[in-house]
Amino acid sequence: MLKHAYAALLAINMTACGGSSDAGSVATPQPPSTPTTPTAPAGGPAVLASGLQVPWSVAFYGGTPLISERGSARILALGANGALSTIATIAGVRGSGEGGLLGIAVRDNYLYAYFTAGSENRIERYPLTGSGAATRLGSAQTLLTGIPSGANHNGGRLAFGPDGMLYASTGDAGTSSRSQDLASLGGKILRLTPDGRVPADNPFAGSYVYSYGHRNVQGLAWAADGSMYASEFGQNTWDELNQIKAGDNYGWPVVEGKAGNSRYTDPLQQWATSEASPSGIAVSGANVYLANLRGERLRKVPLAAPATSSEFYLRQYGRLRDVVAAPDGRLYVLTNNTDGRGTPQAGDDRLLSVPVP
Repeated sequence: MLKHAYAALLAINMTACGGSSDAGSVATPQPPSTPTTPTAPAGGPAVLASGLQVPWSVAFYGGTPLISERGSARILALGANGALSTIATIAGVRGSGEGGLLGIAVRDNYLYAYFTAGSENRIERYPLTGSGAATRLGSAQTLLTGIPSGANHNGGRLAFGPDGMLYASTGDAGTSSRSQDLASLGGKILRLTPDGRVPADNPFAGSYVYSYGHRNVQGLAWAADGSMYASEFGQNTWDELNQIKAGDNYGWPVVEGKAGNSRYTDPLQQWATSEASPSGIAVSGANVYLANLRGERLRKVPLAAPATSSEFYLRQYGRLRDVVAAPDGRLYVLTNNTDGRGTPQAGDDRLLSVPVP
């Protein structure tokens, strides 16, 4: 199995997700998009699981939802009766702050995991056997090491694209200069073959880097036409929804939000950081859905009109970490209120089943 390590940069700037002031490095603020009125679709959310501890990601194996927990490093399987079973605890996870066991993905009877291992983030995969609560993980196969880690901005989302390649979002790990440095894996979206090699058609020869100039990408999804979308945490001003294209530069830390600078790719839409912190995203039908942490809402953006949006469940369920399109046609949404930044409600954290708005 191919392993690849990049030298970690030494300077670590402990910038929090909510942002710290760096007004000189960002673009002139642009007007926000047209405000929308929060609504609620009929038949909405059913609680599928409760009592989760800082859950981060949901993936499906043979119809069984698998959930990662950031702090405990557990992988949980959700049974048809609503019971949760610990099917594995990922070895080597050493996280603090926003680090730990983060994104997971499933493909061809392998579970892929992105996690913090002290001074670096890693991607590993594990053979899957069994089914349901009897699902088990085989021995770890390391695919990629040397992704910069920090107390904040670890990225962490994993997703397979329609091309069969594995995409991973990384953060700048608190050192913003990494995002513009093509020799660093920090502040990027990476593209790997399923066994960890650099695809021959990546935009930068011999490099895992697919796009760069990112601060902290938290969500990855594709539309039916193959277009790729990503959510990204801003610093003090704008959070973003971007359309991702191979080799493009998304501007951080030179710009934040829409800059109108031809050197950088502007977001499709931006939101004030107080109203968003978009984490996991999913495409269902002709819309992209964004789970919002600080904004405490589910947001819908029509792909045909990406400068508009609608909002659902405003502050009803607290912080929302992930949203995925489930096999049953609904959306599965993870709350994130037990990480020390939210206000836990009874039963938190929870996995919700939501009708497609």
